[in-house]
Amino acid sequence: MKENMIDESKILSLREILSKAATECPDKWAYRYKRNNSVVNVTFKQFYNDTLSLGAYLTERGYSDTHIAIVGENSYEWITVFLTVLNTSGVFVPLDKELPTDDLIGLINESDSTLIFCDKKHETELAGRLGEIPGIKEIITFERETTEGNLISYAEAMKEGAALDKSRYLNLEIDENALKYLVYTSGTTGIAKGVMLSMRNIRYTIHYGVKLQKMLDCGLSVLPYHHTYEAVCDLLAALHEHTTICINDSYKNVSQNLKLFKPDYLYIVPMFAEFFKKAILKEAERKGSLKKLLRGIKISNFLRKIGIDLRGVFFKEIKQSFGGNLTKINCGGAPISPETVDFFIDIGFKFHTGYGITECCPIVAGNKDGCLTNDTVGGIMQCMQVKIDNPNENGEGEIILKGDNVMMGYYKRPDLTAEVLSDGWFSTGDYGAITKQGFLKITGRKKNLIVLNNGKNIYPEELENQISQIEYITEVIVRGVKDGENGEVGLLAEVYCENPKSEEEILSDIRKIQSKNPYYKRISEVKLRTEPFPKTTTKKIKR
Repeated sequence: MKENMIDESKILSLREILSKAATECPDKWAYRYKRNNSVVNVTFKQFYNDTLSLGAYLTERGYSDTHIAIVGENSYEWITVFLTVLNTSGVFVPLDKELPTDDLIGLINESDSTLIFCDKKHETELAGRLGEIPGIKEIITFERETTEGNLISYAEAMKEGAALDKSRYLNLEIDENALKYLVYTSGTTGIAKGVMLSMRNIRYTIHYGVKLQKMLDCGLSVLPYHHTYEAVCDLLAALHEHTTICINDSYKNVSQNLKLFKPDYLYIVPMFAEFFKKAILKEAERKGSLKKLLRGIKISNFLRKIGIDLRGVFFKEIKQSFGGNLTKINCGGAPISPETVDFFIDIGFKFHTGYGITECCPIVAGNKDGCLTNDTVGGIMQCMQVKIDNPNENGEGEIILKGDNVMMGYYKRPDLTAEVLSDGWFSTGDYGAITKQGFLKITGRKKNLIVLNNGKNIYPEELENQISQIEYITEVIVRGVKDGENGEVGLLAEVYCENPKSEEEILSDIRKIQSKNPYYKRISEVKLRTEPFPKTTTKKIKR
């Protein structure tokens, strides 16, 4: 029997999570961030009071039961709006800051938003085109110092809210089964769909998500807040666990901010993991110590087998480059090679892989502390049921899910909803299998599957992970080679290298690394790119 059927009262509401943090550790830092060349520290009590002030302002202005959009860089203000709006009777609509203005306007209209929070850059883009967004009454801008007409200063709104009675906001009714969180998937296909998530979805994800992995004391948040992976798995889970979040101001400053804030953990996507790995190896090569590092890994692994763990001694310098306190790295959002997972574990980090999808708010499975695997995404979250639909001889088939965190459907698209939801079961579009140990193994995307004319099924992600282990290859996509009416007869690897080699050299190196592959899983052609692949804002390659 599931825990939530025994005592649902244990699953806290967001209001309870917020007030509990403010009561139990009022003076602990909730958020830390850089501003004007200094570090700003915000306590849990301060943060709670800020949400009350903003909530009172929104309620007074008639926005407490409307759709409210936000677009902008990661910031403390973004998080404040996030928690404030989730605790209204309305709907929170996070939008991708990388979208072209035309696309943003389209989604603002599509989402039925009446108010926009944004940074200065997006105010500039949107203010002159408000005639194209008839539902929007006002824009609240984080950096704006004074209010001018319908362009509102965030600071002035907060000041006004601080002086208002907070009881109306605190007494707003929240229907936990109604739409609360409307997330537009950027996806790798270019088709944005509005995923409808309820407060129930959010509550259950937080409650069971923190059971998969213990949150440590301090994290550096680097991924975009408009994605559920970072917003729910990191921001909301951290609030539940009273963990300090340090806000990274830009990707180019990640290394600098690791040393400044000295976090205990990170949430990243595989692109970051591969970047960190290659940077470590490149730095060792620059110092002339690459052979020493690789030999140290071999010796360390041998010692670990006999119960002696000296990774903290052998790889202390590497750990210092991550700030000195980093213990755990959580990685999700896309497939990652087992070799990369092993590398980080070998040098002393706990490297947790997981699997999620926006439509599941977004957690499905994760590797637990003390039970790490390099080739699976771990155990299923307790509030979910998972089945493998129409499995093949290897037990692989489409992953379908049912549970308290599965979405309500796609906004205004009952046709698309019907394609993926049936009797409560959600079809993920991902292929996988469940191991004898009960762990979930992901093999690839259904839409990416290559079917050769000999009947063999190829998951390109498996081969891409393999090829990405070649040091000089930065990015790779594998696809089928078509031969007219004969269909797909072979496999082509399209690669991008920062230091280009010839296609013949690359193919030769790929053949070496694939020497143990069955013949049908071997690359027959290589195409060299002159520039990186276009990517989504979570750094997934657009296939």
